[in-house]
Amino acid sequence: MSRDLGPRRPRRLDRSALIAASVTALSLTASGCMVVHGEREVLPATTKAEAAKALQQFTAAYNKADKAYDSSLDSAHVSGALSAIDAARLKAGAKNNPGGNPSHTPLELSDAKFTIPKKAGWPRWFVADTAGNKGGDARWVLVFTRDGLNETWQASYLTLVARGDMPKFKLDGDGWAEAVPANSTDLAVAPGTLSKDYTSYLKSGSGAAFADGAQTSGWIAKRKKDAQKPGLATQYIDEPLNDGDYAPLALRTEDGGALVFFTSHHYVKQTAYPGSSIPAQSADVLALTTGEIKQSITMDIISNQVALDPPKSGGDQKVSVLGRIQGLTSAEGS
Repeated sequence: MSRDLGPRRPRRLDRSALIAASVTALSLTASGCMVVHGEREVLPATTKAEAAKALQQFTAAYNKADKAYDSSLDSAHVSGALSAIDAARLKAGAKNNPGGNPSHTPLELSDAKFTIPKKAGWPRWFVADTAGNKGGDARWVLVFTRDGLNETWQASYLTLVARGDMPKFKLDGDGWAEAVPANSTDLAVAPGTLSKDYTSYLKSGSGAAFADGAQTSGWIAKRKKDAQKPGLATQYIDEPLNDGDYAPLALRTEDGGALVFFTSHHYVKQTAYPGSSIPAQSADVLALTTGEIKQSITMDIISNQVALDPPKSGGDQKVSVLGRIQGLTSAEGS
């Protein structure tokens, strides 16, 4: 290995500052006759009609950006992990196809089921569980967030979940869900530490916190296999992401557990031994690469996951990662 791969942080995406609590108000009715302070009262994040509108606006913007390979066309409708992954994908596409996406097929999301939690303060958020015309039979599960009443709803998480794997949520008499705090102590793993525990698990290759699956033991096994390629040394660094737009979000499930959305940050460095060479990289990877790939390439990856976090009092204490989508955000050759 020519040099150690030291930890770095991803670029933070700008978001509007949290609206001042003293001037925040939220109207729950179309007539505006009931106005309460949104930063103090426990309120539904939105209405199902507004959630449906947010999903439609996101889909329209996403399709425009994908067709033109232009991230400015959907940047107002994405944030967090999805924004980082989406912007890099569009950047690579634009570099390789300046005239736009020759393979564009509009994304169609249907059969939307909205789960909307009641909570105090900002950000507010909701989950959209939809069918898509891409990704086979998997459900497209998105989380929308916003930091103030006058801000645009933005999709911050996107994962694909196998049909039938989504849990049932705990709902009150009016159909509103319960948001679980990041520091909750009644779960197998607190949502706020799930990213740290997950990246620690990937580093060690073992641990009791996570159930076996494609995104846990399966991913570790794939890494080990990749590291055995002749003439090539592969090094991984895994870091948690918990702050700002990357903060985890959790919904209470019927069994007392939670469905948790969280982000992680990964680096993969491949170094060729003397007499060997780095494997050929795809056009999209090369489009995001700075420097010249001589003996090594370091890839910077953002990943977002959705996991079932069981109640601490339950019999099975292992977290199940239901889905994961990652994207290369940059690379460096040397």
